[in-house]
Amino acid sequence: MDVLIVDGYNIIGAWDELKKIKQEDIGQARDLLIEMMADYRAYTGDRVIVVFDAHFVPGSESKLKAFNVEIIYTKENETADECIERLVTNVKNVVNQVYVATSDYTEQRVIFGRGALRKSARELYIEYQGTLTAIEKKLTYERKGKPQTKISIDQDILDIFEKMRRGNE
Repeated sequence: MDVLIVDGYNIIGAWDELKKIKQEDIGQARDLLIEMMADYRAYTGDRVIVVFDAHFVPGSESKLKAFNVEIIYTKENETADECIERLVTNVKNVVNQVYVATSDYTEQRVIFGRGALRKSARELYIEYQGTLTAIEKKLTYERKGKPQTKISIDQDILDIFEKMRRGNE
């Protein structure tokens, strides 16, 4: 199974849409990123973990789950980078391929050393846009192109069945 660990504030600071929202309301930017990652997760099937830095916020680490996306706020005196490094070590094994979405060059070097692969903020954005396009194509197919029945039946037979259903014959 592929696991995507997202450096939340790094991605918010890199994606124009989220960066703009962040200037008004950081909470709304966080929520939108989580929703976007939920769409990504729903399409790819990957496990997605979004990590937000609570380094200067007193309290213990908190873990939530929303829309099938795991959300972690780091504990006091722990940076998002430290949490991500710990997660990579805990999650990486022969079954799981771990990707870390961050544009932080230093963090990329560290996670490479722990066996994870990186996705830059730009790469993740391109992949996310690709999933939206694929979802839209699939929905269009489902609405228009998919036959209405599970088996192929000629229209004249369907008309007879419809008349029978309505009680006309």
